[in-house]
Amino acid sequence: MFLQTIAEDEAKGRVAEIYSAQRAQSGMVMEAIRCFTARPDLLPAYMDFVMQARGNFSLSQRDWRIITFIAARDIPSTYCSHVYGRQLIDELGSRAAVLAVQRDHRNAGLSERDVAMLDYAEKITRDASRITIDDIGRLRDAGFSDTQICDIALCASFRSFVSRFFDAVGAVPEDAFLDSDEEFRTAMTVGKPI
Repeated sequence: MFLQTIAEDEAKGRVAEIYSAQRAQSGMVMEAIRCFTARPDLLPAYMDFVMQARGNFSLSQRDWRIITFIAARDIPSTYCSHVYGRQLIDELGSRAAVLAVQRDHRNAGLSERDVAMLDYAEKITRDASRITIDDIGRLRDAGFSDTQICDIALCASFRSFVSRFFDAVGAVPEDAFLDSDEEFRTAMTVGKPI
């Protein structure tokens, strides 16, 4: 981390509560959390937003992860690619399936629904100014409601913000997210080297 942040043993108030909850949930306080404490007032606001966005997400947790993974590839975010790539191994069935999605989600054996969702997420991440009503029509044709389309846009756009912030302040993936398979680890390193 490039910036001075609040250490666990120095955390107080809401920051201490957030750190404690994350340690209980994942066994660590991720740099993705700690980096916000260079401005301690932002961590609670960030966590409140994340809890609201994810807690009321109209799609599945798998959808959140795969949208995030595609966005991370195109940002490019090594941190988020490692974190979400590891999480998707079980959900997609194998490292090979995750790598296939990363290489080309259109030819990775995903459903038409997934491809439409990821096409939209990809376009948002690469250049949201190119989104047209036709893109929204394709999503509606694939069965997505306007609330779900909003959530896809929110997820991809949110990842574009936080992943760039993580890189800008020097957050790096924790060892727990670095896969033991060298090919997979190399493929997840899409941006900043580890």
